[in-house]
Amino acid sequence: MSQATCFVVQGFGKKTDYTDGRVLDLDASYAVIKEAVEGAGLKCLRADEIPHSGVIDLPMYEMLLEADLVVADLSTYNVNAAFELGVRYGLRTGATIIVAEDQFKNPFDVGHIVIRRYKHLGEDLGVKEAKRFCDDLSAAIKELMARRQADSPVYTFLPDLRPPRREALPVPPRAGFDSGATGAWAAAARAAQASAETSLNVNAPTAKKLLETALAAMNPPAGQASDFPAACRYLKEVRRLRPNDAFVVQQLALATYKAKLPTPEAALLEARQVMHDLGPATTNDPETLGLWGAVHKRLWELRSQPDDLAEAVAGYERGFHLKQDWYNGINLAFLLDLRSLEYLMAGEQHEAIADAVQARRVRREVIRLATPLAERADDDPQKRFWVVATLWEAAIGLGDAAAQARWEAAANTLAVPQWMQDSRRDQGSKLTEVLANYATMLSGQ
Repeated sequence: MSQATCFVVQGFGKKTDYTDGRVLDLDASYAVIKEAVEGAGLKCLRADEIPHSGVIDLPMYEMLLEADLVVADLSTYNVNAAFELGVRYGLRTGATIIVAEDQFKNPFDVGHIVIRRYKHLGEDLGVKEAKRFCDDLSAAIKELMARRQADSPVYTFLPDLRPPRREALPVPPRAGFDSGATGAWAAAARAAQASAETSLNVNAPTAKKLLETALAAMNPPAGQASDFPAACRYLKEVRRLRPNDAFVVQQLALATYKAKLPTPEAALLEARQVMHDLGPATTNDPETLGLWGAVHKRLWELRSQPDDLAEAVAGYERGFHLKQDWYNGINLAFLLDLRSLEYLMAGEQHEAIADAVQARRVRREVIRLATPLAERADDDPQKRFWVVATLWEAAIGLGDAAAQARWEAAANTLAVPQWMQDSRRDQGSKLTEVLANYATMLSGQ
């Protein structure tokens, strides 16, 4: 007897919850879901684990129909997941479970639909929460598979409805069609079968494997150099398989400009083009906005074009207001000071002062957000380093020598690669120079 199969409906990678700007690592969620499913005795698959050569549509619909169990994760209000859940409810009377992160607000009109909750602590689940959710979900799966009751609202409210049944081949034309039509039907059936066999290529690499390989090339073990050109190649293939996945597009844009090929400027322009699919002018995704700001900040450094600086400020500013995070905030503050200097050079003193004042306000907010994180000594040293470096830079921007010395000492005690310390000091030097030039020009006006 073949093993029962569970299909998990869920995005993959890091996704932004647009209702509050939080970023959730759905791969971390999936690892716990998979453990629970396998603990209940089922084989577990997500769409990115299905080998196929074309787009995911065919194997996805087959799994929604044929899987013995479907677990749908609606965290981050994933529209695709909600759509696939609806398809499952229409195809099968039962064996469907909904899960979602703790802050997900149920948008369904039917309040009796049960949603099993889990809690993200930061981007992923803590050890204690992961075990609790795993045990709870595994027990729910065992109970559901044992009782086999209807849980689809479609079949609950329409009890006389019968689920569809899949035939081996499409129904042939009814009597009276000419032989040419029958021949056309037969040819279409053969073409459909050939297309299915091509799409379900068991030897094709899965989207998950390709993405993992790309991310490993971008973030190798300590002491090894990143291979951004290789990451670009893998990410382009993942994008072909999953063209509408924002996380994949973001990573491709990042790898593209980091590769610096054929030139740094050309790579940045290509990365900007890649990001147009994410709608940077209207998006509410702080991750996209931060990346948009980073690309244009680097373009400004290469070309000194006012439009690049304006786009960089706009990207970080919107990202900071949406997410209220130290990363977008500290970059925004630096660019505001940079723009204030540009305004002074153009003779626009009022605009310059306005940007300088706003930069100080943003830095004070960054300090409020980052200080509790920097004081958590049990965090990963590299992760904690960037928070400490941010507080150090904020202290420079505010002219707070005592705080600057405190965070300088904290940064120096963290065991991180030398390039990270060099990057921190380089950014501090840039900010110090901008502030000094601003003060000199302002005093002379």
